[in-house]
Amino acid sequence: MTLIAERVSMSFGGLVALNEVTLTVPERRIIGLIGPNGAGKTTLFNCLTGLYAPTSGRILLNGRPLAADPAEAARGGIARTFQNIRLFAEMSALGNVLVGRHTRIRQSLLGALFHGPRFRRSEAEAVERARAELGFVGLDPDGGAPARSLAYGDQRRLEIARALAGDPAVLMLDEPTAGMNAIETAAIRELIIAIRNRGIAVVVIEHDTKFIFSLCDHVHVLVRGRLLVEGPPADVRADPRVIEAYLGAA
Repeated sequence: MTLIAERVSMSFGGLVALNEVTLTVPERRIIGLIGPNGAGKTTLFNCLTGLYAPTSGRILLNGRPLAADPAEAARGGIARTFQNIRLFAEMSALGNVLVGRHTRIRQSLLGALFHGPRFRRSEAEAVERARAELGFVGLDPDGGAPARSLAYGDQRRLEIARALAGDPAVLMLDEPTAGMNAIETAAIRELIIAIRNRGIAVVVIEHDTKFIFSLCDHVHVLVRGRLLVEGPPADVRADPRVIEAYLGAA
């Protein structure tokens, strides 16, 4: 599955948040998205996940235009996490992951009402998958603890597990290491690589450029809503425009 933004612009009144940004997310690749605060990174994420309809340009998912509908994006295979953790705090960790899994469960109305054999079977399969995703991200597969009781880093992992439970082809992570120490950050790096190795494309927004340059296959730099430069991490890191506009001139 390939996700493409073609000359995407997004305006809010007189404010131009994105200005003709083009970006391609190929299969089995880790794409980095960096830039100063206000560069338009999260706005681009919101367009790519169907939350915003671009003012101009278009989003293509497997060659088909993506409507401004997050549910359609999820059904199409796009999942995301958020810069600010968005969990159901009082629900168990397992329950949170099941929320992500239920986007893939198809049930008839009667089956859901009367809890027939097919319903019970699909629910059991969903629980099994949810436990597997909890284990995959490094959490207790039992998942009985309330989400609010988990440590901050584990809540980040729980969000990723919930996103993975929906069988995404593209996983979009908005600052997944924000607030983490060096050990936690290294562990998230390894987790993202493991996700890529499952065949899932990953797009990562991060302010930690060392993390991005050590992780990604391709990096895009946004500045003031425009794509400043893109390319392999080593090329982007050495580009004088990036050094001046984002990393700070020597």
